[in-house]
Amino acid sequence: MALSLTIIAMVAAAALAGVYILTLENINSQKKAKQEAAKLAVLNGQEGVAVETAVDGFGGTFRVMVGFDQEGNILGYEILEHQETPGLGSHMVHWFKNAEKPGQNIIGRKGGKLEVSKDNPAEKENSVDAITAATISSRAFLKAVNQAYAEQFGVEAHTGASQLNVQNDSVQSEEVIIIEETEVKDE
Repeated sequence: MALSLTIIAMVAAAALAGVYILTLENINSQKKAKQEAAKLAVLNGQEGVAVETAVDGFGGTFRVMVGFDQEGNILGYEILEHQETPGLGSHMVHWFKNAEKPGQNIIGRKGGKLEVSKDNPAEKENSVDAITAATISSRAFLKAVNQAYAEQFGVEAHTGASQLNVQNDSVQSEEVIIIEETEVKDE
């Protein structure tokens, strides 16, 4: 009986590995196509730079691509992948680009010092309304945007959880930069 189970497990593992190998190229090409589509979307047809970053949110690591113009104003963003809670943190896909709600909209704002409004209510210019019942996800999202700004423009960015210094001497348009930082403080 043990021999039968071992053989069945080996056959199943081999089949699973075979399917993985057969689909790996397709998965990678789909990720690349999604990244290119996100790059076009975040730049909105304008000259700028698209920066990709990853941070840990409430549900796990998520990746976001942010588009900036040459002055550091946010042109757009796209969530590339996330594991945030459906119906709560997952709202970040659209929440921060709602033009009808200027308190939560980050499009057109200067990146680098954005933070959840309840963390610093006196600072109106850089304050952003958090997603209802998803403050940790909101903080993580703004941290990702601030990190992207810091990476591209070589300045100190306020991440909401810690300070990050990144030096970058050259700014090139239509460039994708990938950075990762995973520290986010709980509420």
